[in-house]
Amino acid sequence: MRLRIILPERICLDREVRRIVAEAPDGAFGMLPNHIDFVSQLAPGILVYEDAEGHERYAGVHAGTLIKVGDDVLVSTVGAVLGNDLDIVQQHARAAFRAAEESERTARSALARLEAQIVRRFLELEKVS
Repeated sequence: MRLRIILPERICLDREVRRIVAEAPDGAFGMLPNHIDFVSQLAPGILVYEDAEGHERYAGVHAGTLIKVGDDVLVSTVGAVLGNDLDIVQQHARAAFRAAEESERTARSALARLEAQIVRRFLELEKVS
């Protein structure tokens, strides 16, 4: 199987793999080369894959979608951390995803303030009319 992990700005991983274990919102699932084609939502967590040489590797994914078609497995996610050591990948993934969530929270807060300002301006215009 060919595993590709795709981020919005780049392809994070593109390699042949023997097996994949991923986490969906309702639990973990595994895939071997002859697995049927399907699509699954991914929960934030660790995707485990065995490379062509038989070594287990890890990818921390920040949620996303997994699509299997033929021999191709595509994972689309907004963030991923790759590595050979599970503990290190977990640590880096937690830190990276926490920073991304904080950035999203800040952006949502700024958007809410802008929306409130627009509503106030419209109310002020309505009073003037």
